[in-house]
Amino acid sequence: MTESEWFEQLFNRLSHSKFRSRFHLKQKDKEYIQTKGMDTIEKHAIDFVEKRLAPAYIPNDGKQTPFKGHPIFIAQHATGCCCRQCLYKWHKIKPNQPLGPRQMAYIVKVLMTWIHKEVD
Repeated sequence: MTESEWFEQLFNRLSHSKFRSRFHLKQKDKEYIQTKGMDTIEKHAIDFVEKRLAPAYIPNDGKQTPFKGHPIFIAQHATGCCCRQCLYKWHKIKPNQPLGPRQMAYIVKVLMTWIHKEVD
């Protein structure tokens, strides 16, 4: 399966989740993205993934991602990239192991793909 096929299936599955599909960027989130620019938003995504998802053990796993306050937080919930349990359920990334560079890059790509879909 190619990456584009995987992404198509992933976003299709997410769209059928009552919980995941309710997340959308508000106007103030879109304005924040426009003000900061996509490169900065992607840097924020990288930082959040490294600090909040990459460690093997996260003391507050399942509660580390706020539901508002930054567009990336919204994207994390919308895409199942909010905690290690959701990463396993939606992306088959095993918990209790540190994330590698390829896994972190994949998560950032998922988040930024969702962000692009929301602002376009």
